[in-house]
Amino acid sequence: MITAPAWRGSYLGVHEGPQRIAKLPNAVALRAGMIVSNEPGYYKEGAYGIRIENLQCVTEPSMIVGGERAMHGFETLTLAPLDRRLIVAGMLSAEERSQLDAYHARTAAAIGPLVPEEIRHWLNGACASL
Repeated sequence: MITAPAWRGSYLGVHEGPQRIAKLPNAVALRAGMIVSNEPGYYKEGAYGIRIENLQCVTEPSMIVGGERAMHGFETLTLAPLDRRLIVAGMLSAEERSQLDAYHARTAAAIGPLVPEEIRHWLNGACASL
């Protein structure tokens, strides 16, 4: 779970550094509590682009299956349903489908109690298992 120091920053912009995950050289190593953005996207040249941008908190290092040493992980901070019109469920592996369903279940559980009933009904539908 995230602790208070993870929220520190000077301007609290989404791309606030000095840490980053990018092709460019990174002079600052990731540490637990830092926040980075995960931005998978598809861009059709001259037409449009689609990007999902979630903030993630760097977690403490832990061992992973098949790993040789403890590695940092990421905890997703952004909780909003992903638009099903952008998902081709048949193209997902069982693991990808499970990850998406778990994300939506977490989203509904965290946000549901905070919204009015009529919005909660929509949220539950948007977050239903694929």
